[in-house]
Amino acid sequence: MLKSTTPADHIPFVNSEADCHILHTSYADARIVRLPLLNAERLIARIPTGPRRWIDPELDGLHHWNAAAPQYTKYIKTFARHEQILDEGFQKKPQKPVVREFVNAVLDTCSIIQPAWLTVPQLPVITDVTRNKLNRELAEATREWATTNQFAGMLVLPVIFTHQAQLNLKTARTPKVAITAQCYALSGAKGLWVVDSSLMDQDGSKTLEQTRFPGVISMHEELRQTIPDAVVIGGPYWGLNLVLWAKGLISHPGIGLGNRYQFHLSGGRLLQGKTRIALDCLKRLVIVDADLQVWLGDAIKTVAPTDPAHFEFTTLLSRFSTLLHANTNRDQIARTYKKWYDSLATVPLPGRALALYQQFSSAYVLGKSLPDLPEKGTARRPERIAQQLMLACL
Repeated sequence: MLKSTTPADHIPFVNSEADCHILHTSYADARIVRLPLLNAERLIARIPTGPRRWIDPELDGLHHWNAAAPQYTKYIKTFARHEQILDEGFQKKPQKPVVREFVNAVLDTCSIIQPAWLTVPQLPVITDVTRNKLNRELAEATREWATTNQFAGMLVLPVIFTHQAQLNLKTARTPKVAITAQCYALSGAKGLWVVDSSLMDQDGSKTLEQTRFPGVISMHEELRQTIPDAVVIGGPYWGLNLVLWAKGLISHPGIGLGNRYQFHLSGGRLLQGKTRIALDCLKRLVIVDADLQVWLGDAIKTVAPTDPAHFEFTTLLSRFSTLLHANTNRDQIARTYKKWYDSLATVPLPGRALALYQQFSSAYVLGKSLPDLPEKGTARRPERIAQQLMLACL
């Protein structure tokens, strides 16, 4: 089958030079890429020329200001009036001239990079309403800036949730949808970026299938009903972003580049994660260590030689030593994820959710026949991740 030359809907989140390498090798067909303003000038020279630029000033990091990394705090301090924006008393009673000066400083800096898309300055969602006034003022100031500067690109309103309690129940979601609609209208945005920063969709916990996945899906359904014409980005996640895209609830799945399949608030001090690889036949990630090497050997004996999983496991085992290196494993995950995305992109939207369901169903059936993975908790069952995401497709 010939590869389509049509730009892909996925939006890679590019944060580093290593991300730029993977963007070139696996995701150069993206329509648009998200770049953080802090590193944008350094990264632009390293990305492909095809995708357009979505610049994000990453103000979501103000949510955990006291724990932010020094580089991030230095960056934020370059913007006029940041002290007032950080003040909780000011957030409850914001002053328009102060907010306008801050927004102008942020967006003037973004505009130097000539973005096609631009994130509206906003603070992340919290459980109470104390940020609502400030977010409305930030949205209104953004519209004034865009009008004054004749910004021709698309404004994207970020809706970044910070706790599952904001999404799980309709009584909590309804006011969040309302404030989102208000800020969307005030800002003049044409896009929404919606992500739950507290959601790790591969931990295998029961609350994912019973509460959390339904909550995120319902939020997107309610936003789609309230703001039907918005361009919507969802994620990054590992699989839930693809579920939302397959169901037609988002226009673009936000994706990691071989890592970061959970959105972390900007400016934080990220800990070094464990080395992982992707198991395509199971639609999941697994930790790479000596125990996995043993598991692959056992799994090969369980699977029929004619099964594609047999070839996959055999190939991984034969090159296992190379997969212990971070760069190699990231490339492997990125290529596997791209193959997965492309297999769905060839399916017309009306049948995409069913196609994804069938993929997860096949992974579930295979996983049920395999021994436990050397993972902790409920995620040790090979079929667990596919099982939970399969149910979310319905």
